[in-house]
Amino acid sequence: MILIENLHKKFGKNEVLSGVDLEIKGGGIFAILGPNGSGKTTLIKSILGMVIPNKGAILVDGKSIRKNWKYRQHIDYLPQIANFPGNLRVKELIRMIQDLRQKPSEADQLIGFFDLKPFLDKKLGTLSGGTKQKVNIVLTFMFDSPLIILDEPTNGLDPASLLRLKELILVEKNKGKTFLITSHIMQFVEEMADEIVYLLEGKIYFRGTKEALMARTGQSDFEHAIAAIATTPADA
Repeated sequence: MILIENLHKKFGKNEVLSGVDLEIKGGGIFAILGPNGSGKTTLIKSILGMVIPNKGAILVDGKSIRKNWKYRQHIDYLPQIANFPGNLRVKELIRMIQDLRQKPSEADQLIGFFDLKPFLDKKLGTLSGGTKQKVNIVLTFMFDSPLIILDEPTNGLDPASLLRLKELILVEKNKGKTFLITSHIMQFVEEMADEIVYLLEGKIYFRGTKEALMARTGQSDFEHAIAAIATTPADA
């Protein structure tokens, strides 16, 4: 599904990615974790073609993404902050994205699932943060793409909406789809992720299951294992 080889990226003198090698085969939920400044967002945006690496290669389905924008038609992306035009109504935004993508859409089902019908005629600038996030989720999941990237997907969600999001992710995972997820909510990561990819100082410091992570750090619970991983020797 995704192959990353010797990826480097600098912003000025700041080296954000330093020789990242990562292979993610199709199917499953992969959590991309690490402290602030570890390179998580830069890695995701490199996969999306939003950041151009200084060195290295990214292949999606065996093909280089360099000068190949069409691969993005098979990726759905939920950004951490959705900057919607405030003067647009919710239904206008959804219709605009449908017109741009020109693919079959499950928007109506998702609107009902997340109780968004009362908000369809409201302008996006008047919505609460949690309601905007639900619109963001509808836009992300309404197309049938094999790769879904979610950057802090739980932001602003109430408990009922969070449960619906978890249910939706698992339904799509069971269809064989691949998820890359970043989140600061460790309970969410522990519950949803099949594998952890931990970035530290621009490199892959750990990759493996939650059980392997806890065994390596000697911790009995996941949240403490994440907190301890940066102080655990890489060859432990």
